[in-house]
Amino acid sequence: MLKILLAVDGSQGAVRATRELIKHVGLYKETPEVELLTVRPPLPVGGLSGIVVNRQMIDRYYREEGEKALAPNQELLAQAGIKHTAHVVVGEVAHLIVEHAGNSGCGLIYLGTRGTTTISNLVLGSVSTKVLHLAQVPVVLVP
Repeated sequence: MLKILLAVDGSQGAVRATRELIKHVGLYKETPEVELLTVRPPLPVGGLSGIVVNRQMIDRYYREEGEKALAPNQELLAQAGIKHTAHVVVGEVAHLIVEHAGNSGCGLIYLGTRGTTTISNLVLGSVSTKVLHLAQVPVVLVP
């Protein structure tokens, strides 16, 4: 069975990628499994860690922000009857998308070309470009 990694970031581009995946899911012999992934960039807490913010506060922040990024996509997948597993990870976005795809046995990566940052709207998107260069499986970019 095909496994697809759907990388999302809370943007409209991610919702478009989710809708495209749903639209094309009928083209596969079997309904693919979907690994829904959001990667949160690390917070620059540096030397303030433990003084102003503690580990529990940081972990709660990542979890809450990750759940917000996943929510609209989870809802669309559920409405379409597509089984999925959701994950929130923290680190360098493109590398973790590709790493997660490899570790979970995904044969395809879907992601939007426009993310949540203003600069990413000016070009294809630095995350999209990095994923294309790093991925060992086909990548579907949704504008």
